[in-house]
Amino acid sequence: MKIIEVKSKKELLKFIKFPFEIYKNDENWVAPLIMDMKNFFNPKKNPFFEHSEAQLFLAEKDGEIVGRISAQTNTQHNKFHDENIGFWGFFECVDDQKVAEKLFESAINWLKNKKCEVARGPMNFSTNDECGLLIDGFDSMPFVMMTHNPAYYQKLIESCGMIKSMDLLAYLMPVTKAPERLAKLSAKIEKRGGFTVRTLNKKTKKTLKKDIETVFTIYSKAWERNWGFVPMTKKEFDHLVMELLPIIEPDLVFIAEVDGEPAGFSVALPDYNFVLQKMKGKLFPTGILKALYFKNKIPRLRVLTMGVIKEYQNRGIDAVFYNKSFEMAYKLEYKSGEFSWILENNLMMNRIATNIGGKVHKRYRIFDKTIT
Repeated sequence: MKIIEVKSKKELLKFIKFPFEIYKNDENWVAPLIMDMKNFFNPKKNPFFEHSEAQLFLAEKDGEIVGRISAQTNTQHNKFHDENIGFWGFFECVDDQKVAEKLFESAINWLKNKKCEVARGPMNFSTNDECGLLIDGFDSMPFVMMTHNPAYYQKLIESCGMIKSMDLLAYLMPVTKAPERLAKLSAKIEKRGGFTVRTLNKKTKKTLKKDIETVFTIYSKAWERNWGFVPMTKKEFDHLVMELLPIIEPDLVFIAEVDGEPAGFSVALPDYNFVLQKMKGKLFPTGILKALYFKNKIPRLRVLTMGVIKEYQNRGIDAVFYNKSFEMAYKLEYKSGEFSWILENNLMMNRIATNIGGKVHKRYRIFDKTIT
């Protein structure tokens, strides 16, 4: 067995395609578009590489690829939290402890050479991307931008010395009319006034750009106290928006304002994994036809993010967001929705998710290991 540092386009393609072998018999796995993954790992196209570094590794045994992993720095995280943490991600591996050990040894040595003190993951590449190892809830397809993996990964990872740092929870609920208690509370709050809530304005490029700037302003302020929060650069935010715009449903994006000033936002996305699973990683020759056909048949949505700036909290803006999300999802005839992810120690958000009918159906875990 040998470990290969990915440097060529041919090696990168092997890195990208290896999961197709791992999940060939897993009906719940959703293949990413190969073209999208090539762009993601391209330093010229992914603004992550403007401030941080990454190295990809492949494990090869008897001429066959048997595992992969990434190691990456994240200067945005370390500056914001005043830490010296390195990260790993994109872990895929056959059920072989020795292969896993070699992969983690390579990733951690790389991080050690970058003077990192802790290895944290899985992060693909940060909490703003897909992150967390699925440890419970393997019997259903993940929602958009959430991960999926074999159950044996947890044992491989823990046996390599990784210990739990934080769990992330995903709540599933049926889409119905908003719970009566929530609807009444929302109506009372809106009648009291003090803020307005509207949907995303996509009428013109100018209005859309203005709203995107508004969401970025709120995002940068509202999430700063959360564990693991990594502030995106403006380029990273714009890049993410451009990727999501084709699947965004404007009526599921809400912006709250107080006297014309940004106060909060909520984003729910149609679960585009429903489409991606039909495409099997390929846009051509038939993938694009499948995308066009299934795009308007998506039955689920994911409440991706919600935040209210500190000085405007405790006004009930979040309750209005929940109510309007229910109302619009019901109107658009979605069948189910997921609130994800929520930190296990965020007692308020977990209580709210439970009170509006959500049940934890998937649990994801972030691991740490001290680098010595």
